[in-house]
Amino acid sequence: MLASEILARAAIMEGLSASAFPFFGVERKGSPVTAFCRIDRRPIRLHTGIYEPDHVVVLDQALIRLTDVLSGLKEDGTVLVNSPHKAEELGLPTDRRLATVDATSIALTHHLGSPSAPIVNTAILGGLARQCDIIPIDAVLDAIRYMAPARKEENAQAALETYERGVR
Repeated sequence: MLASEILARAAIMEGLSASAFPFFGVERKGSPVTAFCRIDRRPIRLHTGIYEPDHVVVLDQALIRLTDVLSGLKEDGTVLVNSPHKAEELGLPTDRRLATVDATSIALTHHLGSPSAPIVNTAILGGLARQCDIIPIDAVLDAIRYMAPARKEENAQAALETYERGVR
C-alpha cells in the first residue's frame, strides 16, 4: 500500500495527476492486499480498481501461486516481481515483459524490517523506476524521503540500489 502511495506522490511531484488506493476485499488480517496507482497527464476522475493495468508489481513471489497476478494485464504490459530468481524461472507466461529484482536482499542490506519480515516496498520502487521509466528515480527518492514513516534515508538508498542494479 505504501509503495503505491509513494509512487503517486512522485508522479504528483513531476506535475502529473495520480491516485493511489488499496483494496482489502473480505480477506482476513495478514492476507494479501492489492494496491492501485493510477497516473495520468490529465486530471484523474475515475476512482475504482484498475482492471486492465499497464504494469503489475508483485512484492511477494509466493503470490504467483495464490492468485492470477497477470489478470487483465494489457498485452504490452510489464510485470516486476520481487524474486531472487530470473523471470523465466517463475512459471509465468513468457509472452509478457517480465522482470525480477531481489528487493528482499536489498531491503535486508539496508536493515529495513527484520530477516523474517523484510520491508521491500521502497526497494521495489527503484526497480519499477528502472523497468518502466514512468517516474524519474530522483522523484521516487524525494517521495520516499517525504513519505517513509521511518528510516527515510535507508529506504531511499534501498530504492537507489535497486535502480542501479537494474532488473533481470
